[in-house]
Amino acid sequence: MEMRSTPILQVDNLHKYFPIPRHVGDVLARRPRRSVRAVDGVSFTVQRGEILALVGESGSGKTTVGMNVLGLQQPTEGHILFDGYDVTEWSRGHGASLEAADRFLVPLSRRRRVMTLRERAQMIFQDPYESLNPRQTIFDIVAEPLDIHRLTPSRTERRERVRTALETCGLAPADHFWDRFPAELSGGQRQRVVIAGALVLEPELLVADEPVSMLDVSIRAEILNLLRALRRERGITILYTTHDLATAGFFTDRMAVMYLGRIVELGPTVEVLSQPRHPYTRALISVVPVPNPRRRRQRVILEGEIPNPIDIPPGCRFHPRCPEAIPACREMDPRLHPVAPGHDVACLRV
Repeated sequence: MEMRSTPILQVDNLHKYFPIPRHVGDVLARRPRRSVRAVDGVSFTVQRGEILALVGESGSGKTTVGMNVLGLQQPTEGHILFDGYDVTEWSRGHGASLEAADRFLVPLSRRRRVMTLRERAQMIFQDPYESLNPRQTIFDIVAEPLDIHRLTPSRTERRERVRTALETCGLAPADHFWDRFPAELSGGQRQRVVIAGALVLEPELLVADEPVSMLDVSIRAEILNLLRALRRERGITILYTTHDLATAGFFTDRMAVMYLGRIVELGPTVEVLSQPRHPYTRALISVVPVPNPRRRRQRVILEGEIPNPIDIPPGCRFHPRCPEAIPACREMDPRLHPVAPGHDVACLRV
């Protein structure tokens, strides 16, 4: 799909720290305040109509990036530009220019700015068993965003918007589903309801937080094909977070590999998977199952666990587990630098 040159999303030097509560002993001993550095300097752009994957182990900061993009968390530092306007300033309660207000067609109140962002950017949560209210019918769950944003003046239009969202997600005819409760649906059907609840507002950006990790393998391809169809038919931009490189390689355009709050490799998905440059990326790819037993990869088994995000090691944060580390890796903290057109890597060995 052809994409415009102006990015719809731009993340610039994003940091998100979670302070650790101090106890009496810490205060008396004058110990410095410590924080969990969940995201520690992340920058990337997403073009309109593009699907960008954030991949990495649990604890790498993927979900935290998505939560900050949608304003569900306030960044510690950095800026997030949605359609050219800094939404981090809005979430912090600062003013915006009149030009920005006119572009978003809302008053200058903080609440209306945030509501407009939520209307144009939606999230698909990971667990459909926890993200749906078990006491609401499917119709009420999908219609709730319309009621919150007051987008349907008539009951007929409200029903048609819900019907369109459900049938777009493969729950057709919608009449057979919207009077049911979540407990009466399968896992795949529940995830389709979650996607329908996001689509009913007709957003421009979807943040999909591991949307298939809780589903059976037989259902995953259906959900991924649905997301790909939404991009093709509606031009929706998708920020897709996952720990599964196989699903990311199935339908994403670019891939950003994260480790301990940083992006260590960023480039076109096909190129990253076929020619990985960072040792961490190569280790992740080596354990992806191959359907042909005659083409087994040589596995790279990383030793130890991912370091504590409270006490990040000096130098390259991957060097304690890296099989290719050199002495300089313990001292120098590499930054992303280009190794090919559109392909950046943060490694001293590259």
